[in-house]
Amino acid sequence: MSYKVDLHVHSKYSGDTDAEPEELVLRAVSQGLHGIAFTEHYSYEASEPVERLREKYEDAIIILRGVELSAAEGHCLVFGTNTDRLSISHAPVETIVQVVNNAGGVVIPSHPFRRGSGVGEALFRMQGPCAIEGCNGANLHAFNTKAIEAARELNLPFTGGSDAHAPEEVGLCYTMFSDRVSCDNFLDLLRKGEYHGVDARKISRGWWPF
Repeated sequence: MSYKVDLHVHSKYSGDTDAEPEELVLRAVSQGLHGIAFTEHYSYEASEPVERLREKYEDAIIILRGVELSAAEGHCLVFGTNTDRLSISHAPVETIVQVVNNAGGVVIPSHPFRRGSGVGEALFRMQGPCAIEGCNGANLHAFNTKAIEAARELNLPFTGGSDAHAPEEVGLCYTMFSDRVSCDNFLDLLRKGEYHGVDARKISRGWWPF
């Protein structure tokens, strides 16, 4: 059985939306997702309130936490470590990857070719990213295509996430894992690399190229 997880979701705790976390969780369940990851902007601890939802919905969906961190060059998703304690916000992306990896976490550059907030060509200088976000639900198709091509060139897996800031956006893109995902094995599965991003917008329009 494959597991569908939206790895990039924002709630009101990101500061740029009024979406309630529970609304996003319920939308994910209704969309048939098996997991949802809250990646609030800049602060891992900002998503602490969603912990209460894990037990409430444990029979329906896996709820994960990460952060969308700003590097000097652009945004990165970080999982597996409390970045608030590392003081690396706005550091060079290569520094962030090194520090996070040393702390036991993983780094995934998010929407890398989005103008103004992607790491861009710095992607090709990075050493040690876990994956690249190839399917982003708020991206233009061309930006996602370029990210997927970069992932293949760098021999890295690519993830998918909606970048949702509203319930109706949850699940527009997601990551398809070949193994069952749990809170305990999530990081190991990310490092294992047996997954790929899916753009549900393209599937619904008959565009999916794989």
